[in-house]
Amino acid sequence: MATDYILFIHGVNTRDRREQPQYADQLFQRLQESASNNERELKKIALYWGDVNKEAEENLLKQLQASPFWEHIWFKAFREQQLLQFAGDAALYISRQVGSKVVKELKKQTDGLNNSQSDDRLHLVTHSWGTVILFDILFAGRWDNPEVPGHDAVMAIRDCIYGLSGKDPNPHQGVQISSIHTMGSPVAIFTLTNVIPGRDGPDSPSTHDITPQLQKLLESLHARRNGKKLPWRNYIHAGDPIAYPLKEVITNLVDGQTKYLDIQDLMTHESGLLESVTAQSVFALLHGGEAHGSYFSSDKVVQEISNVVNIETPAFHQP
Repeated sequence: MATDYILFIHGVNTRDRREQPQYADQLFQRLQESASNNERELKKIALYWGDVNKEAEENLLKQLQASPFWEHIWFKAFREQQLLQFAGDAALYISRQVGSKVVKELKKQTDGLNNSQSDDRLHLVTHSWGTVILFDILFAGRWDNPEVPGHDAVMAIRDCIYGLSGKDPNPHQGVQISSIHTMGSPVAIFTLTNVIPGRDGPDSPSTHDITPQLQKLLESLHARRNGKKLPWRNYIHAGDPIAYPLKEVITNLVDGQTKYLDIQDLMTHESGLLESVTAQSVFALLHGGEAHGSYFSSDKVVQEISNVVNIETPAFHQP
């Protein structure tokens, strides 16, 4: 039986505790209940990296709390939870040491994709900072150097996915990505790294640039899908301070002629009258963590992912 792999990667909870390894269970169960194609099996791959940075963050927090000024600083809870978790994950992952630990752990969790068949499909469901991590692993040039820690793990993950394998003589191996779903994604901000000059001068590309490899993947998928655009749904909760629209950003980045992507920004929550009154307040910002974590239980998210997954499989061109 053909398989639809649903690959999840979590972001930052931005509440009182980090995501747990079971973070995707509820959403996946609802997707199974919504499945309408009995000829395809749904399989969950829930990537979990939330405990890799824990020790470093805890050590930093202890040092901050040891300052005699800490008790006099406003918004301590916000600084200790939302801000530290989000910014801390960004800083630590970008570092070689922690970044390599994350990719090595995620490589173990994606080993199941090595057994994929030619008619299997892969659907990416990413949350928050997890979007940046996954896109960095799949597309960023900073992992290409064989001497970089984590290089082998990143290449092994890419080899599992059609259009990304660098192996010869068969670059067409791997499971095909059939849809992308980004939830509460800050990836629009991190596309700014694409314009940072590389070490060889102002005209050399940044090693964090995801554009060339993403463009390569989209071109490969476009050919194999007989010209059918790749569905990409970006989910935004109005009260989530980390969520940004992506359609214009991604189109400008890799798909200026709107040839490859069917990308849509979707609101998951419509504000009521009472919410609108306080929507722009500091109170709403400080409680944005609740909105940021809402996607895994959102009816809109379940409906849209199910609609895409249940679409009839296009006739693939076999290279």
